[in-house]
Amino acid sequence: MQDDVASKIEAIATRVAASEGMEVVEVAVKGGGASRLIRISIDKPEGVTHGDCELVSQQVGTILDVEDVVPGGRYTLEVSSPGVERKLAKPGDFVRFQGKKIKVVLRQPVEGRRNWEGMLAGFEDGHVTLETGGQAPLRVALDEIQKANLKFEW
Repeated sequence: MQDDVASKIEAIATRVAASEGMEVVEVAVKGGGASRLIRISIDKPEGVTHGDCELVSQQVGTILDVEDVVPGGRYTLEVSSPGVERKLAKPGDFVRFQGKKIKVVLRQPVEGRRNWEGMLAGFEDGHVTLETGGQAPLRVALDEIQKANLKFEW
């Protein structure tokens, strides 16, 4: 049931964000009852402002309440930017952030390792290419990546 609610919330948030020129990066629904937390991450090319988060929060919250999407009607809604080390999940993420440093965790080890860092060199035919500083670039299928995110350099 939690997945069904999350899917409905994601569809609503995507519709609202798209109408404002933004994208939904992630929707997470945690907990239950009075302690249910709905966390939505949004982004846009020029970056997200506090006003963007407020706008999406108000519009999504209103729709959730009017359509009675959340069982029991009690929840906390958080809308934020994905941050500097944002999660990469969709093919478009890997295209958009080409040339940036990323960290990936693979489902199965390659060359004895599951954790890799390097420059995102490309995305083609469902495969991510990562320049790791080694001899040859690491090329893995997107579905072999358990987790990926941008790596901020201080």
